[in-house]
Amino acid sequence: MRIIALYSPKGGVGKTAAAVNIAYLASQDNCRTLLWDLDPQGASSFYLAGAEPVKGRKLSKLLEGKSPMAKFVHDDIYPGLDFIPAHSSFRNFDIKLDQDDGDGNQLKKMLAPLSEETSLVVLDCPPTLSRLTEQVLDVADQVYVPLVPTWLSMNSWNQLYEFAKDKKLGAKKLRPFFSMVDRRKNLHQSLVQQGPERLNNYADVAIPYASVVERMGEEGLPLEKLDARSPAAAAYRELWSVIKNDLW
Repeated sequence: MRIIALYSPKGGVGKTAAAVNIAYLASQDNCRTLLWDLDPQGASSFYLAGAEPVKGRKLSKLLEGKSPMAKFVHDDIYPGLDFIPAHSSFRNFDIKLDQDDGDGNQLKKMLAPLSEETSLVVLDCPPTLSRLTEQVLDVADQVYVPLVPTWLSMNSWNQLYEFAKDKKLGAKKLRPFFSMVDRRKNLHQSLVQQGPERLNNYADVAIPYASVVERMGEEGLPLEKLDARSPAAAAYRELWSVIKNDLW
């Protein structure tokens, strides 16, 4: 079982859209996939199920061993794609992890029972630098970091990279790529061109800013089902190709 995370210390950068689309593409590529929405806002549920998102279960029941991991999994949201939706209690994830200090990586322990039936786990992470972030960076084989091509996002990337280095959590796992790229803006064009020079482990993919991505929440569909011919859908397919090459 391979594990990837979609993570950014900044919100509003297209992280969840990338997580949902990559999870769907993987599942359609003969890769049994689990998408786990770790963000208590639960945006992945809207992208997968529109106005009636699937309901999650309380975190405490999982961490306290009162409910097995399998009880949290919604099987076959799409063929080959399982889903663990977020719950509002996920906002307490860091508190629970601190209470279990010294007891190893809890995320790794939670996911272990699913390893025989799951080829790829996709973690959609909240935009925080926290204990949960540390465990995600530790357990993931690769961490894909969407960046809007602005100086503020570039600064947040530098902070994340240094954080991973300082904590010895595998900064080389971090794979930045540009997201919500508006080619009409000179700054966006310039930073995308400078990506290979400015960003360590740069994944040479640029997801365009597009209204069709925003429609994912309204329609409750990944782009391959909503508009597979769109440039954004093509860009996500390119990103999946990069990820697949990184992992296997």
